[in-house]
Amino acid sequence: MKLAHFSPLTSVRLLCAAVTSFEYPAVKFEFLRRYSSSALHLNSYFDNDILGHTFNPDWFYGSLIDNSIQKVQLNQIHAQLLVSGLCESGFLVTKLVNACSNIGDICYARKIFEEFFEPDVFLWNAIVRCYSRHGLFAATLAMYSRMQRAWVSPDSFTFPIVLKACSALAALEMGKRVHGQVFRHGFGSDVFVQNGLVAFYAKCSQIRHARIVFNGLCDKTIVSWTAIISGYTQNGHPIEALRIFSQMRKMNVKPDWIALVSILRAYTDIEDLEQGKSVHGCVIKMGLDLEPDLLISLTAMYAKCGQVAVARSFFDMMKVPNVILWNAMISGYAKNGYAEEAVDLFHDMVSKNIKADAVTLSSSILACAQLGSLKLARGMEDYVSRSEYRDDVFVSTALIDMYAKCGSVDSARVVFDRMLDKDVVVWSAMIVGYGLHGRAQEAIDLFHAMKQVGVCPNDVTFIGLLTACNHSGLVEDGWQLFHCMRDSGIEPRHQHYACVVDLLGRAGCLGQAFRFIMNMPIEPGISIWGALLSASKIHRHVALGEYAAERLFFLDPYNTGHYVQLSNLYAAARMWDQVAKVRVLMREKGLNKDLGHSLIEVNGKLEAFRFGDKSHPRSKEIFEELEQLERRLKDAGFVPHRESVLHDLNEEETEETLCNHSERIAIAYGLISTAPGTTLRINKNLRACVNCHAATKLISKLVKREIVVRDANRFHHFKDGSCSCGDYW
Repeated sequence: MKLAHFSPLTSVRLLCAAVTSFEYPAVKFEFLRRYSSSALHLNSYFDNDILGHTFNPDWFYGSLIDNSIQKVQLNQIHAQLLVSGLCESGFLVTKLVNACSNIGDICYARKIFEEFFEPDVFLWNAIVRCYSRHGLFAATLAMYSRMQRAWVSPDSFTFPIVLKACSALAALEMGKRVHGQVFRHGFGSDVFVQNGLVAFYAKCSQIRHARIVFNGLCDKTIVSWTAIISGYTQNGHPIEALRIFSQMRKMNVKPDWIALVSILRAYTDIEDLEQGKSVHGCVIKMGLDLEPDLLISLTAMYAKCGQVAVARSFFDMMKVPNVILWNAMISGYAKNGYAEEAVDLFHDMVSKNIKADAVTLSSSILACAQLGSLKLARGMEDYVSRSEYRDDVFVSTALIDMYAKCGSVDSARVVFDRMLDKDVVVWSAMIVGYGLHGRAQEAIDLFHAMKQVGVCPNDVTFIGLLTACNHSGLVEDGWQLFHCMRDSGIEPRHQHYACVVDLLGRAGCLGQAFRFIMNMPIEPGISIWGALLSASKIHRHVALGEYAAERLFFLDPYNTGHYVQLSNLYAAARMWDQVAKVRVLMREKGLNKDLGHSLIEVNGKLEAFRFGDKSHPRSKEIFEELEQLERRLKDAGFVPHRESVLHDLNEEETEETLCNHSERIAIAYGLISTAPGTTLRINKNLRACVNCHAATKLISKLVKREIVVRDANRFHHFKDGSCSCGDYW
C-alpha cells in the first residue's frame, strides 16, 4: 500500500493511525522512516493550505525521534532534518539532544547542540541535563556558566539540575551563587527549586542552611520532607531526623520509600531496634518490602543491632545483591563477633566477581583482625595490593591494625613505611600496634618522628602511647606523656585516665593510683575502677580491691568479669570463705563465669579448644603430648602456681586442672601438627593466667619454638624461655 493511492488528507490520517497502533518503538521507527519521503511530499502539498489542513513536521519527526533506540536511527533523522531545512527547529533539535542522552552518546548530543544557532532555554536545559545524567558534573557546571554568558535566563528546570551537580562536587560556593540567582530570577517560592536547595545544602554538610530553606517553604511536598530528613540522617543527626519525621506524620504526609530509607538509617544509628521494627511493619503494609534500597536499609539495621540471622534473610532475598548490600552484611558480621562468617561472605563475593569497594575491604580486614589468622591477613593484603585501593589511606590503616592484631607488628610497620600520605590516623594506628605488643620505646620513637614531620597527635595517639608504657612498665614516661596531652590541645578522656591508673597500679603504686582517681576532674567510670581492681589483684591489696569492686557492682552489676576478678583476689590472698561468698552472689544474680577458649592457626586453618577439651579427632595424641610436656616441665624444675585454683582440690587434681587450660591444649596440638621450628600462634579470649604464662615461657625453650599468644589484654611473644612482656602484664 502506498500513501499516494489516497488523498493527501486521508494519507495523513492513515499514517497517524498506523503509527499510534504500533506497540514497539522499533516497529514505529521503521514505519515512520519508510514513509518519511512521503511525509515531506505531503508537507509541501499542505503548505499550499489545500483543504485547510497543515501537515505538522514537529509532530511527525518528534514521534520518530521518541521511538529511536539506536544511534543509526538518530543519524538518519538528523540527515532528514538537514535535508528538509528543519534543523533550525528548536523543538526537534532539543528532542534529538535528549534522545542522544537516552542512548548515552554525549558527544553526538554536544555536536547537535553546537550546530544550533542561539539555543533557547529548553535546548540549554537538554545539554546540561545530558551531562548531569551521566555523572559529568564538572561539565554540567561549565555548560551552565556558558549559558549565563550567552544571556539565556534559566528556568525552574535548570536550577535543580545545576544544584545536583554542585552537591555531587561539594561545590559549596558555586551552589551559594546559584542560590542567589534563584532569587534574582524569581524562583524563591518555587517548591521544585527550593527542594533542590535543601538537598544541596544537606549534601554539602550545611544542614543549618538546609533547615532555613526548608522552614521557608510554604507548600512542603513529600520531596521537601524527605530532603531534610535525609539531610539530618546523612549529617549524623538521627534524633533530629526522627523528630522532623514525627512532624511530617502529624501533617498527614504519607512517607515514600526514600523517606523510609532515611528513617531506618536513623534508627540504625541510634540502635533502636524496636522502633526500627515498627518502621519495618510500615514498609510491609505499604507493599515496599521488595524495594532494593529498603532491603539494604533493613539488612544494615538488623545487622548493626546484632540480629545477623534476620539481616542475612533480607540479604538472601536479593537475587543480585549490589556492593552496598554486601557491605551491610559483611560489616554486620564483623561488628557483631561473627568474623569467620564475614570472611567467608567476602570470599563468596570475590568468587562472584563482584567488585569490592573501600568499605568492603575495611570490614573484611576488621574480620581478619578479629580471627587473628596471619595467613588470612596476608591473603587480604595480597587482594588489596591487586585492587585500586592499594594506596587508599583508610584501607592501608586497616591493614596496619590487622597485622598488629594478627601478631605481626613488623608486617604492620612494612605497610606503614610504604605509605606516602600519612595522616594522624595512620601514625596512631602504628603507635597503638606497638602498644598492643608492649614495644613502648618504638611507640615513643614513632611519636617523636610524627611530631617532627608536623603531624599533630590526637586522643587515640595518646591511648596507644599510654598502653605501650603500661605494658612495658615505663611509669615515668607514661606519666609525662599523660601530662603533655593538654599541651597538644587534647582533653583526657576516661580511657586515658584508666591507662594511667593501670600504669600506676601495675607498678605497685596503688596509693598514688587511688589518689589520682580521687582528684580526677571527671567522675570515675567502669574502666577506671576495673583497672584499680585488676592492680589490687596483682598486688593482693584486698581492701582497695574491695572498694573498687563495690563501685563496679554499683555501676555495672551484671558484668561477670568484675566478680571473677574479686574472687581471684580473694583466692590469691587465700581467703576461701570470701571466694565462696562471691560465687553465691554470682549465682543469685544468675551470672556464670565466661568459659575460656583458645584458637590456634595450623596451615591456615583455625582450631578451637576449651578447658579439658577432648572433642578433637586427635585428642588422644594431644593429651599424650600434654603429659610429655608436663614431665619435661617437672624435669626442668617448673613449679606450678596454685594460688587461683580451688582450695578443695588435692595436689594431683590441682596440677591436672592447671595443665588442662585451653592454651596448653592448643600448644600441644600445634606441636604435633606442625614441623619443628614453626611458630605457634594462639588467640585466647581471657587474660592468660600466671601458671600458663610461666609454663609457656619454659615450653618455648624446651621445644625450641616461638609461641605468640594474644590474650584479652595484649600480645605475648614467648621465645627461648622468656616473654616479650617481661612478666609485666
